[in-house]
Amino acid sequence: MNQMAVLKKGRSGQTVPPRKLPGSMANVSPPMPDYSARILGYMLFVGIIVTGIVLEHFDKRLVWLVPVAMLWPHLLYFGMRYWQVHGNLQIRQRVLYFDCLVTGFILNLLQFSVTPSLAILIMLYFSLIIVGGLTAFFVGNLALLAGLTVSSLTMGLSLAPMTPPLLTLACILLAALFICVSAHYIHLQSRALMLAKTEIQMQREQSIALSHKLAKYLSPQVWQSIFTGERDVKLETQRKKLTVFFSDIKGFTELSEEIQAESLTDLLNTYFNEMAQIALKFGGTIDKFVGDSIMIFFGDPTSRGSKEDSLACVSMAIEMRKRMKVLRQKWRSTGVRAPLEVRMGVSTGFCTVGNFGSENRMDYTIIGKEVNLASRLESLAEPGEILVGFETFSLIKDMILCRDKGEIVVKGFNKPVPIYSVVDFRRDMGRNQSFLEQEAEGFAMYMDSSKIGEEDRQRIQQSLEKALEKLRDVT
Repeated sequence: MNQMAVLKKGRSGQTVPPRKLPGSMANVSPPMPDYSARILGYMLFVGIIVTGIVLEHFDKRLVWLVPVAMLWPHLLYFGMRYWQVHGNLQIRQRVLYFDCLVTGFILNLLQFSVTPSLAILIMLYFSLIIVGGLTAFFVGNLALLAGLTVSSLTMGLSLAPMTPPLLTLACILLAALFICVSAHYIHLQSRALMLAKTEIQMQREQSIALSHKLAKYLSPQVWQSIFTGERDVKLETQRKKLTVFFSDIKGFTELSEEIQAESLTDLLNTYFNEMAQIALKFGGTIDKFVGDSIMIFFGDPTSRGSKEDSLACVSMAIEMRKRMKVLRQKWRSTGVRAPLEVRMGVSTGFCTVGNFGSENRMDYTIIGKEVNLASRLESLAEPGEILVGFETFSLIKDMILCRDKGEIVVKGFNKPVPIYSVVDFRRDMGRNQSFLEQEAEGFAMYMDSSKIGEEDRQRIQQSLEKALEKLRDVT
């Protein structure tokens, strides 16, 4: 008479043992299966029938209910196993509704003896609510009412005499036993679910922490597109119009011969960290770090249009050039005498972008002649210079001032390629110039007036006035 939520069933119909959980979860028993719950309900029903017959409260001819009640749950179980529907919740509910229908006939056979009827109904209702909630309770009552109606029309209707006290006690004890055993397994199931929820939460936190660690090996845009499901991790590429950026440090090779490896590593990591923050600020996808070189591209996985991507890339390059001057001052104060300068090249055009490699190890990168052009421009740039190709220049010329540097011959291009040197934003030229930088023996100054706050302005003015007085005293 019961259909409780159960152990997970495999396709073969065999019970799949629960996965052993760490700590206290390993000692938690599984929820009571349908088979055991149904046997328990019917055995307690048999107990009520046998007690009633012994006390001569029920007709002895009802003894046939005993073997039927003992065999029915086993026949039902093996039948459902044979048809492979044992784990189907809808089938379990329908079987329980059939139990309700049969219960209507049984209550009539028992002549509606009050205490036995109540005990049977309590077990039945308890099972209905566990399996299907209020919906199953409502449908089950309809099936019960149908059974009562049909049995009354076919067998008539009669009422039993007052229930003997001993039978009443037996019914109460058997119903209480059913409720206690079922409640015990529900408690174990609830405990297992709570501990599973705790484990899932722990695994989720570990997965988040791990994903953030793995994200450091990928560009944030690529990581985001993978973890949100926008991009599949498989070997695939596409043609897109991108803006490609290359840079390296002029004088880095000579510096590596002068300072210790540990100091060189710290210097390089500081440089990469500063440049990466600027790249992310402008929305660039960091492709790779190779030695002292950086490769970045704009336009994938996200794009704001070719013009905006090119403008963002060159704006990033200008910001990097300014930031490099600040870093150079910091490195000088730590004993690095080499005048480290950054060289940069930018090119815009169609590239092949996507996952390259093998199924087990792939790299998200770009290939194409525009990549080669950007690399070539970077190698031709003077220290502190940003060289751009013609297409990039045509997209940014309204916002950024560039100087014509002539033409170069690049492998893969049929004609000489016009190149341009980036000066600065047009808005920052002339009297509106916000950036000032000056270096000489015994003197270094870097100033970006657009970033100076009101609180620092007066202090900087005082420092400059003191420096000016010192210079006048020397002369």
